[in-house]
Amino acid sequence: MTYLTKAAPAIFVLLWSTGFVGSKLGAPFIEPMVFLTIRFAAVLPVLILIGLALSTRWRLSARDIGHCIFAGMLVHGIYLGGVFWAIKQGMPAGASAIIVGLQPVLTALMAVTLLAETIARRHWLSMAIGAAGLALVLGPKLDLTGTGITPTTIAAVIAGVAAISFGTVYQKRYAQNLNLWAATVWQYVGALAITLPLSAFESWQIVWSGDLIFAMAWLVLVLSVGAILLLMLLIREGIVSQVASLFYLVPVVTAVESYFLFGETLSLVQIVGMVLVMSAVLTIRSSRRRV
Repeated sequence: MTYLTKAAPAIFVLLWSTGFVGSKLGAPFIEPMVFLTIRFAAVLPVLILIGLALSTRWRLSARDIGHCIFAGMLVHGIYLGGVFWAIKQGMPAGASAIIVGLQPVLTALMAVTLLAETIARRHWLSMAIGAAGLALVLGPKLDLTGTGITPTTIAAVIAGVAAISFGTVYQKRYAQNLNLWAATVWQYVGALAITLPLSAFESWQIVWSGDLIFAMAWLVLVLSVGAILLLMLLIREGIVSQVASLFYLVPVVTAVESYFLFGETLSLVQIVGMVLVMSAVLTIRSSRRRV
């Protein structure tokens, strides 16, 4: 196992967690589908230029391209589109984060069904502990007084979670051995196939502030290039259910970042929840077994 593969889980969690911070910075100045469309369109030339500089072999079969596009529609387009849209409609971020917290369990169930992965009882118990810890971390942030918790917004987030869960399993089964750069480019083509048509229903009124420009640059370079390439590497090198367990750590790291960047509080209950989440993920990662 290479040094990058060993370090990838920690780096991925750190980078992925900053996506929520970047989204919070940019959200007041742009509509969600427009935001995502510009982000996905901007990342394509970046990936292509880096790939050309690295002399990447871009040739993929038509079937492989189709798999990549479909995975991108699920992992990027539907997942991010559903969550961003629900929050824009007024769903509290804490409520959406709790629903998103179902992803590791849902992904594990899909991996058992579709990939025939074997998951030990200790693994299932650790995921349950992780879910409980996540509830403790996010519970104080849940604001049920908002009017944005509706059947429609709940359905949008659930659809997004189901999409990224299935997309992760689909990526493992059909596109895991492809060139990372080429596969990622086609994934963002798939993402644009979702968000670009939906952005036509928005006004495209954008307030180009410093916060928005910084957020867009960060999300393009750090999230859409760095974090996504690491996610694809993790899916290719590891067991899907173990990769999914890393998503338990994302809200924990985001809460710590928000404490330092936005002055948000951290209660003793949240800290206890963080300890439970980290313990659960470490247990899952230590029981690593190849498919």
